[in-house]
Amino acid sequence: MRRGLATRLKKACRWALVIGLCLGYPVVAHFFAASATLSLQGALVAVAPLAGLALLMAWRSQQRHAMLALWAAALTVLYVVKGWLVEHYQWVFFIEHAGTYSLLCLAFSRTLSSGETPMVSRFAQVVHGDLSPALMRYTRRATWAWSAYFGAIAGFSVLLFLTAPMHIWSAFANLLGIPLLVLMFSIEYAVRCYVLPAADRAGPLEAIRAYRQASTGSTARMP
Repeated sequence: MRRGLATRLKKACRWALVIGLCLGYPVVAHFFAASATLSLQGALVAVAPLAGLALLMAWRSQQRHAMLALWAAALTVLYVVKGWLVEHYQWVFFIEHAGTYSLLCLAFSRTLSSGETPMVSRFAQVVHGDLSPALMRYTRRATWAWSAYFGAIAGFSVLLFLTAPMHIWSAFANLLGIPLLVLMFSIEYAVRCYVLPAADRAGPLEAIRAYRQASTGSTARMP
């Protein structure tokens, strides 16, 4: 019983950390991105997501020691050029945001080509196994919708960064990112409930589990 309680407590702490980072980081990032005074702290906040992602990939790589050494070398380079980084870290925020959504758009849209399984169909297969014709049609259209969403966010990010004050772009990129994503999920789920029979629907938690399972499978195949 104690072991089960410890496991549940560890899982709860992990989720609390993830939620805290998802909610807290955008606020901190907005503060530094929109600030008129550039600082080393802002630069550290800007590179933190890339550094964290690179560390995770290095740790999970089969060549862990070599990848960790490469990660440490990259951090050393960033330290050497920290003066330049402080002056340009707003561009780092921009590249991370627009680049992430552009890559998501590319990842989803490329699965719509002939002979490929649409991305949302892959997630649905994790939950349902074989897909009914109606679910296959829906997941293809949903993949189109998500591709358009990611592409629109990336394009609007570029437009605001180049034409609007920095605090406007930052509010869109950092403060509205999660609400817009939740809105998109909600609209997509409402449409799913309207057009699909109950047997072909998956709830939000099932969708998250499917995404995690698919992501874990992709990570396991990393070199």
